[in-house]
Amino acid sequence: MKIILGIDPGLNTTGYGVIDVSSGKVRLLEAGVVRSQSKHLTGKVGEIYDGIREVIETFKPDIVAMEQLYTHYDRPTTAILMGHARGCICLAANQSGLDVVSYGATKVKKILTGNGRATKDQIQRAIKLELNLTTYPEPPDVADALAIALCHFYHGRLGVHVKPSELHHGIDRLFPNDISRQ
Repeated sequence: MKIILGIDPGLNTTGYGVIDVSSGKVRLLEAGVVRSQSKHLTGKVGEIYDGIREVIETFKPDIVAMEQLYTHYDRPTTAILMGHARGCICLAANQSGLDVVSYGATKVKKILTGNGRATKDQIQRAIKLELNLTTYPEPPDVADALAIALCHFYHGRLGVHVKPSELHHGIDRLFPNDISRQ
């Protein structure tokens, strides 16, 4: 694993962060957002797909790490809509021969801050410190994407070594007895 593309999926704003860890240290290559301008779902999905494909073609990551879908049970429409965003990201990755691994938000927050319920501001501060940035990453979607990429790197450094073909099954499946997982 040398280049990790972290993604915080969203239908209107999808954050991404690309880090290079080939030296064993983290180096930020680029971070930004893919914004959907379309008013229609098919247009939004197409814009996300095109934007993520462009990032993949530019940086040629070895893996894509993405935030796992979570929604409250009384908001099933949100889950369905977010599924569209995740689906087009997975398709872009698959068509580039990349595996996708997903991490729950609480796992990402816990690995980066020590608190699985960290606020957006705490995540932004952690990313600023971890990457030696002069300012907080904005918008928060960018910080979240970088946090996901860093989570994947740190998770691997803690002794979690799996074959890339196993990664698409999701981290939770690899650690069924992890009692800290929420």
